[in-house]
Amino acid sequence: MNNLDKYKSLLGGKVNGLLLTSRYSRHYAAEFDIAEGVAIVSAKGCRYFTDSRYIESAQNSLRGFEVLMVDREHSYFARLNEACADFGVTTLGFEEDYLTVREFRAYEEKLTAVLVPMQQEINAFRATKEPWELSLMEKAQEITDKAFSEILGRIRVGMTEKELCAELIYCLYKNGGEGLSFDPIVVSGPNTSMPHGVPGDRAIQKGDFVTMDFGVLYQGYCSDMTRTVAVGYTTEEMEKVYNTVLQAQLAGLAATKAGVPGREVDGAARKVIADAGYGDFFGHGYGHSLGLEIHEAPNCNPAGETPMPENAVCSAEPGIYLPGKFGVRIEDVAVFQKDGCRILTGSPKNLIVVSGEK
Repeated sequence: MNNLDKYKSLLGGKVNGLLLTSRYSRHYAAEFDIAEGVAIVSAKGCRYFTDSRYIESAQNSLRGFEVLMVDREHSYFARLNEACADFGVTTLGFEEDYLTVREFRAYEEKLTAVLVPMQQEINAFRATKEPWELSLMEKAQEITDKAFSEILGRIRVGMTEKELCAELIYCLYKNGGEGLSFDPIVVSGPNTSMPHGVPGDRAIQKGDFVTMDFGVLYQGYCSDMTRTVAVGYTTEEMEKVYNTVLQAQLAGLAATKAGVPGREVDGAARKVIADAGYGDFFGHGYGHSLGLEIHEAPNCNPAGETPMPENAVCSAEPGIYLPGKFGVRIEDVAVFQKDGCRILTGSPKNLIVVSGEK
């Protein structure tokens, strides 16, 4: 069953059509990314609408859709109403998470079909990745691993977090990235105690931890990884915290198996950190699913009651953050399998100490 057929399987109950407005769902349905557009899915036919900037690419690349152009004479609303009439669509499941109030009101007012919120059902298919999706995510991670290997040789004492972030972005694109999964987190010294710190003007110093959290897009699919490295030297406390985080991640990965609720994976890692006396300094969840978006569902956190399905892809990123001192996070990406997990991340995660010298 291809992705479009998965969406068609939602029809016939409370709706007889789907309105796909988000880039992610349109990409998933057509298995090709078009920056702007709207799609309608029905049992009698599927149409994809976009403007003159993308029409040629859409007509050449989209699978399973009749592609039509929108312009001043043929608006999205007009095209959608025409499709509803042609396909007998009276109810449209829509993506409530991706429409502003203004957009929703316009659709509600101008469409002939009744809108029914169906975000959860539309997103549910993406929890399990197809083999071809996993291969794209593997490629995205290969690019990220290469960038990490290169950035280790570019870390210099005296360079700012912003400068290191710029070097990292260059390495990501140089090695084949087609975009960023998210704005990279590059922080140093005491700033590493902020899990989502923003790169600033602080100069890297000897004795610092440097945390880098980054990823790329490859054919629309995300990678994600975090590494914390030391510059010049480490203290005994730094090594203790780093090794605790590493053992916590390994415990979480050992619990990573299809059918296990996300909270159990989180709990396995969280116990290691708590037993070491740092339980109050690990505030976020162990991991999140990713794919077309950097944050998808289901998740491995204390509230994750959903059994993780086979071929779900989830981050593994425990951390310890000591305010005003330093923080450590180590993140890999793992695929849930029947008998355990497959780790997509290839970079080493032993404690790396770079010289920081030219």
